[in-house]
Parts: sequence; structure tokens; C-alpha cells
Amino acid sequence: MSTSLSNTSTVRAGRWVYGASVALLCAWVLVPIYLLLVNTLSSPAAVSGFPKSFVPEFDTASLEFFAGFSGMVSALINSIYVAAITMVLSIVIGAPAGYALSRFDFKGKELFRLLILLTRAFPLPLLALPLTVMFIQVGLDDTIFGLALVHTTLAIPFAVLITFSLFSGIPVELEEASWTLGCTRLTGFRYVVLPLILPGITASAIFAFVISWNEVFAAAVLTIENRTLTAFLLQNLDTSPLHLKFAGGFILVVPALVFIFAVRKYLFAMWGIANR
Repeated sequence: MSTSLSNTSTVRAGRWVYGASVALLCAWVLVPIYLLLVNTLSSPAAVSGFPKSFVPEFDTASLEFFAGFSGMVSALINSIYVAAITMVLSIVIGAPAGYALSRFDFKGKELFRLLILLTRAFPLPLLALPLTVMFIQVGLDDTIFGLALVHTTLAIPFAVLITFSLFSGIPVELEEASWTLGCTRLTGFRYVVLPLILPGITASAIFAFVISWNEVFAAAVLTIENRTLTAFLLQNLDTSPLHLKFAGGFILVVPALVFIFAVRKYLFAMWGIANR
């Protein structure tokens, strides 16, 4: 009897710890976002005043000031362009690499996978100077495409590993069956594999977009006139008013949250395919 009561108490304690951990994690993520929302939708006077309100005033003065701030809109457009190019390049390069790792055996395959991971082992500040010199020599300094190449390098390892897991979850027998019915490897991939892998490809593309959207160091080092929004906000961090900082942070955070929420079903589908 005592053993049963002890087990029950242990289970209850474990559930309480689990629930408390989940609540703490949610608070850790959601509270800063909520405070960012409150300050963004409050008047500049309320943002700078004290005591702070925990209820937004739904005043758009801060956002209007953000939109009218010199250079802010062009920086926002640059961020969209760079992130879009990064998204396309990471999938165009990463998906075929993931397919090759999944479907073909070749010498050095495991070493190749390790090298993909090691590309994330080098801190970007360490590469800043040689990247800057190289970009100046080839004429890619302070360009949207040059910055997109750097962001693509950051996103490709994730694209390769995600697509590799997805392709590995699809039985090769499906492709082989299409070949016996007259399909080539390309048409079999298009009509059999691609519809199954598309949710994961979409999720991987959105993930690459968010990586580029939030990146600040390379954007600050490699651009001067064509700065992205993150680099522009960093440049004006000391001189800009407080309500502009909150509005800028809101503009940076909300698109990433919207993209992740929009593709959540693809993320779940990707998880399901990868673990079949």
C-alpha cells in the first residue's frame, strides 16, 4: 500500500514539475513579446514615462514614427530582398545535397555530413575580416546579393540536414516503382517524391528566411548604404528614441512569428515524415 502511495506521489510531483517547467518556458518566451507589443502600441510619452502600463493604448504613433524615420523603409525592403534570396538559394542548393546524401552511397559520405555541421562551428566574427576583403575584391561589398550569399551559407547546413532526414523517411521503393512504370529519375522525383517532401521543403525555406531576417552581424559588417533592418537599428541604437527601438523590435519579431505560425502544419508534417 505504501509503495502504491509513494508511486502516486512521485507521478504527481513529476507532473507538477513538468507543468511548472512548461509554464516557466512559456512565460520566458511570451512575456518579452507581450511587453514589446504593449510598448509598440503605446504613445511615445507612455513608452518613456513611468510607471509602465501592462495594457496597450493602441496608439500607432510609434509605428508611424518608425515608418517616417529616414532610411527605415529602405532598410526594411533590403531585409525582405536578402531573406527572399537566401530562402531560394538555400533550398536550391540544400535540397539536392540532402537528396544525394539520402539516396547515394559514396566515399566520404559521413565526412561530408560532418563538414556540413562544421560550417556552423566557425564564429562569424572570426570570418568578418577575410569576408570583407574578399567581397571588396570581387565587388560584392555593400550589396544585397553579397549579403544574401553569406546568409545562405548560414542557412544551408540546416536545409541540407532537414531535407536529408525528409528524403530518408520516404522509401526508395516508391521511386523504384515509378521507374518500372516508365518514369525517369527526374520525373519519378517530380511526381512521387516531391509531393511528399513539399511540406518539409516549405518549412525549411521559411526557416532559412527567418535566419536571414534576424541576422545582424554580417549585415552590419558587410553593408554601409544597403543595410538591412537589423543592421540599421543597430547603427542607430544609441541615437534613436526608445519608442523607435520598440517599434523596430516589433517589426523584426512579428514577421518571424507569423511565418512560423503559418507553416506549423508543415513543421508537424515534416516531423511525421522524418520519423516514419
